[in-house]
Amino acid sequence: MDTNSSHASEEASAAADYLGLARLAVTAASERLGHDPLIIDVGDLIGVTDYFVVTAGSTTRQVRAIVDEVEEHLTLGAGIKPVNVEGSDYCEWVLMDYGGFMVHVLTDEKRAFYDLERLWADCPRPLTTA
Repeated sequence: MDTNSSHASEEASAAADYLGLARLAVTAASERLGHDPLIIDVGDLIGVTDYFVVTAGSTTRQVRAIVDEVEEHLTLGAGIKPVNVEGSDYCEWVLMDYGGFMVHVLTDEKRAFYDLERLWADCPRPLTTA
């Protein structure tokens, strides 16, 4: 078997798995009323991950609830835990790093200020549902 095509096939399979997991994160965020959850495909532009999941909450308490729900869904539903979590002390912008995808949960104020959607506007936006 051609090892290059085998490697490309494995990468495509992993990316599809990451998209499915990102969609699971969107579902979890929606259950805690995360605002406008979306997936951004950044895989062709940055080398550290394939997808960003972005959502927001009105308050730091809601951000914490969204983060907890995402972590629970992915741990129980897919058996994975984040490699790293940043920002959970203040819960204004929490970044959950799952390797092939990252979940950004921000307050509405921080989301408007940093405007990740504009920053990554040229990237594809996969449907958030399967």
